[in-house]
Amino acid sequence: MTKSLEIAGSKTETAMDSSRCQWCRSPISQRSGAGRPRRFCSQSCRQWDWVARQRATELALSEDELVIARKELDALRDQVYVLRCAIADVEADLDPSVDPTTQDFKAALKWLLQAAKPLAQDQLHPSPSRAA
Repeated sequence: MTKSLEIAGSKTETAMDSSRCQWCRSPISQRSGAGRPRRFCSQSCRQWDWVARQRATELALSEDELVIARKELDALRDQVYVLRCAIADVEADLDPSVDPTTQDFKAALKWLLQAAKPLAQDQLHPSPSRAA
């Protein structure tokens, strides 16, 4: 299912949604030829999506609501905070009035990557103990 945006009275599909797994948001390649477009990158993502929809029905959640453990939410917020701090540090370190060197740029990039990788690698999946 692709999401559409209302822009000046016309609907346009976002290409980003049609080329990403509906569960984990990983990029997926579409096959050419006949058949429905792929919605999931793997069978496990398809299964987790089904489990999530079943649990949402049981809990009477709308499509826009979700349940997340406090521990997971806190960890996600911590990672976002670290990234926010890294951005602020890099902006201060690369102030044009200081005339940063190539070494400064490399150090800033290394710090940004170090702060961003945990967020990029983290994938939220239902806890197997609560899925059933």
